[in-house]
Amino acid sequence: MFTGIVAELGSVKEVQRSSQAGTLTIAASQVLSDSNIGDSIAIDGVCLTITNLTHDSFTADVSAETLRRTTLGSLKPGDPVNLENPLRLADRLGGHLVLGHVDEVGTISGWEDEATSSLMRVSISEEAMRYVVYKGSVCVDGVSLTISNLFDDGFEVALIPHTMQVTTLGHKRVGAHVNIEVDLLGRYIERLLTYPSAEGASIDIDFLAKHGYI
Repeated sequence: MFTGIVAELGSVKEVQRSSQAGTLTIAASQVLSDSNIGDSIAIDGVCLTITNLTHDSFTADVSAETLRRTTLGSLKPGDPVNLENPLRLADRLGGHLVLGHVDEVGTISGWEDEATSSLMRVSISEEAMRYVVYKGSVCVDGVSLTISNLFDDGFEVALIPHTMQVTTLGHKRVGAHVNIEVDLLGRYIERLLTYPSAEGASIDIDFLAKHGYI
């Protein structure tokens, strides 16, 4: 579990690819201070497991499914990546609850600078849009952001200077691909509302009226 508050910008040190999977070695410093082999770590919003660790880098395996569903397959040595250690129960929840399970890859479709800040528009699928709400949270490349506007095919977020300085989003421009994870609370609510009850019915208007909620 993560919060979408990036701890540091790492750098891709080495990429190894096989026919169906691969490994990433990432140069880093801050996230390594309390990391161990077997720990989870988020790379551009993707939850991976540390399989090797040195004083200035770590290695993680990347499955075929992860390569298909995220942008990690396009990383090259020298590319910057957003890094975050998993949430501890004593930590502040500065962003929102993030699993590191990417729903899909979106595309930056618009960019507008406003003084020192910027408005970034991201296009995503109709399926993912059902979980996106105005002023709600979304995770873009591992960064927790607040949705400032909605469109038929995507959403817009405002990026303050600090976010652009300490994450990879400051290096992105129109046409770039980004990992998208929608707010998991919306998925749970949808599941609870549509899952058949013991009586074989879902929670709908008739159900609420029958039980005195309307």
